[in-house]
Amino acid sequence: MRRAEATELGWRRAALLSGLSGNVVDVGAGTGANLPHFPAACTVTAVEPDPNMRRRLAAKLAAASSGAAARATVAAGSAEALPVDDAAADAVVFTLVLCTVPDQAAALAEARRVLKPGGSLLFLEHVRGTGRHARIQDAVQPLWSFAAQGCHPNRDTVAALRAAGFSVEVDEEFTLGPGWNPANPLVRGSATAG
Repeated sequence: MRRAEATELGWRRAALLSGLSGNVVDVGAGTGANLPHFPAACTVTAVEPDPNMRRRLAAKLAAASSGAAARATVAAGSAEALPVDDAAADAVVFTLVLCTVPDQAAALAEARRVLKPGGSLLFLEHVRGTGRHARIQDAVQPLWSFAAQGCHPNRDTVAALRAAGFSVEVDEEFTLGPGWNPANPLVRGSATAG
């Protein structure tokens, strides 16, 4: 992913997060790929379920504390059980996470719970393709999920957002690498609770 971050994903993360301010929940923060892109006006709760990833994330935060734009803390938790009070977040961010959460509908309901009225859900996710590509995603999904830490390449995340009561705006649809890759296409956008 280093090459993709340097050439394709990094600037898209920056574009996605550029207008944020206030309390932000970064769901499935991993090792902190989003952290350099949060504006100084943000206070970020970086939620990560994996203890090894949390340790790496905490070390990255400690090393960057003097030069970091946004204030950030690391919290244990899952997308389906965020350690955040009701209506406490100005924004919830999912980047390359909704494909792996065990219960996508529960994760989106949890995002709605923690968002303030008028808050935004921002996403950068790979999603279900169409036609033959979607059929290929369905066929490889069991092996892909096993090999790629639970990733489901065939999730229709945009439809799931709408089913969860969000009004969705897709800013961009794009591919990384060869178009036949099951982890294509990707979308970047925002959603608000209706």
